[in-house]
Amino acid sequence: MSERATRAGDATGAGPEASAPRPGSGRPEPGSKDAGERLGGLGGSKPAGQELELARKVLRIEAAAILGLVDRLGSDFSRALQLLFECRGRVIVTGMGKSGIICRKIAATLSSTGTSAFFLHPAEAIHGDLGAIREDDVVLALSHSGETGELIRLMEAIRRIGAKVIAITGSARSTLAKAADVTLDCGVAEEACPMNLVPTASTTAALALGDALAMCLLVRKGFREEQFAAFHPGGKLGRKLMTVEGVMVGGDAAPRVRLSTLMPDVIHQMSSKRLGMTCVVDNDGRLAGVFTDGDLRRLMVSRPPNAVLALTAGEAMTPRAQTIGRGMLAVEALRIMETHKITSVVVVDRDGGVEGVVHLHDLWRTQMF
Repeated sequence: MSERATRAGDATGAGPEASAPRPGSGRPEPGSKDAGERLGGLGGSKPAGQELELARKVLRIEAAAILGLVDRLGSDFSRALQLLFECRGRVIVTGMGKSGIICRKIAATLSSTGTSAFFLHPAEAIHGDLGAIREDDVVLALSHSGETGELIRLMEAIRRIGAKVIAITGSARSTLAKAADVTLDCGVAEEACPMNLVPTASTTAALALGDALAMCLLVRKGFREEQFAAFHPGGKLGRKLMTVEGVMVGGDAAPRVRLSTLMPDVIHQMSSKRLGMTCVVDNDGRLAGVFTDGDLRRLMVSRPPNAVLALTAGEAMTPRAQTIGRGMLAVEALRIMETHKITSVVVVDRDGGVEGVVHLHDLWRTQMF
């Protein structure tokens, strides 16, 4: 073979060395096992049944990781909860990589349930964002190994600031665990990854433990549905948790007449306010009853027109009308209307004064059903 041919063979990878894998090329080393082999031959193109079995195995491993935390909860969890409850500043959740993504979710859950919280990236913190942490804050730090370099450096700075630290880690003897005021053990027997490498079961367990803290804190603070609604004004969840105050017709737009108001003026009030009804109030503005277009039709059928027009609101009204408070959830107001087969309900204050009216059409516009 000519020298030119030999060189051409080397250049195209046809030489003797070309068959050997290059480091970092992605080709398996001789004798190594890929993810499929570790799972008993599930690699490559396999029947759907084998893939489903793998999916079930992943779910079983992650479920077992969460259940494994149950019996480990004890005094450390109670101490961590107490630190969060007594926190006068903010809860700062921090972690790197996949743990950092879990941190963002935990911070979001805390924020939406009445605890001021935000995510702080450890690397950015030690490069200028450390000023976000104050002495009265509580830092919730996540690291499966407990040895993440950026997080360990951040712990040194936090100790100087004086903030309290809660560690969620899979290694109770790690540097992070030793630096924390309270450590919560979040270790797992194995990852759901076929190679036991990709954070799967460990991140699921950490998220579940964060949720447990957030829910216990929610209960201890007495957090209510109305407060949750205030933090979720948008989307389907926001509509579901909307209060009556947000949908009622109030002020001068709410129809109301006095007990002594004659029927022509009552009819005018109902027509101009376009709710098909009017509240009837006494001299102090308290609700005495309601008069609806259905009441008017029934009167017109049973009495001569002139006799109907001579009536006052007090004589024609339906007393003891259904009422609700402005703080009630709108979905509860809808349930009351459906139960009593009415299209509107009066909103009153503690003294019985009329504050507004919720009509079925107003609830339709919210698209809550």
